[in-house]
Amino acid sequence: MVWRAASQLHDALAGRLLVSSDFRVPRYATMNLAGRAVTETVSRGKHVLTRVDGNVTVHTHLKMDGSWRVSAAGGCPLRDHRIRLILANEQWQAVGSLLGVVEVIRTSREDTVVGHLGPDLLGPAFDADEAVRRLRAEPDRSIGEALLNQRNLAGIGTIYRAETLFLRGISPWRPVGQIDDLRGVVELARRLLDANKNRIGTVTTGNPARGARLWVYGRAGQPCRRCGTMIRRAELGPALEERLALWCPRCQPA
Repeated sequence: MVWRAASQLHDALAGRLLVSSDFRVPRYATMNLAGRAVTETVSRGKHVLTRVDGNVTVHTHLKMDGSWRVSAAGGCPLRDHRIRLILANEQWQAVGSLLGVVEVIRTSREDTVVGHLGPDLLGPAFDADEAVRRLRAEPDRSIGEALLNQRNLAGIGTIYRAETLFLRGISPWRPVGQIDDLRGVVELARRLLDANKNRIGTVTTGNPARGARLWVYGRAGQPCRRCGTMIRRAELGPALEERLALWCPRCQPA
């Protein structure tokens, strides 16, 4: 969860001077932020922005496989080839592995990387009306594709798309223009994200037991928890792993 990663980075780094920064990407191999204070870390959709004194922002994106880990400072140098960035102060060390994006930009120019995003579902000033307006701008597009378009609303990934549409009884292939209560879809997605933002795993069924946490995501070929129909899986939009849709054909009729 990107929000949780940003929150952990903020707690560990904000208000403290960096004693070292280790950028393990060629473009920033000589970048050194030691001696500068981190002011805050925030999430914007799936982006993480760590702001540093001097109009500097470290912009990272987890993509599919990235992660941040915070631990006590000190110990042996980390030589894992998956590490892309290490930011450390005297108390804490934040290690970013397999990050899809690592770049340094001016804080005053953050709009160049996140300005295109729609309303942030976990943002403090989330605008549901604006999210609905953006979704309705392409009425012929499938709701499954529209929800993953971060220009419409920021923060939904494949898990929350699958679970939100199941709970609303909507097929991922239904055109946006054929959905009457788009605001209800948006508000449910927001509630699911908010309820899980501090968890390591995701629970949408209300049951945190292993194997019982989700309705349809990761359950292709298994019986629906409501009706017993086999959960299906298919590509929706571009043939990428992150575009795979999961749904119950009976609970979410086309």
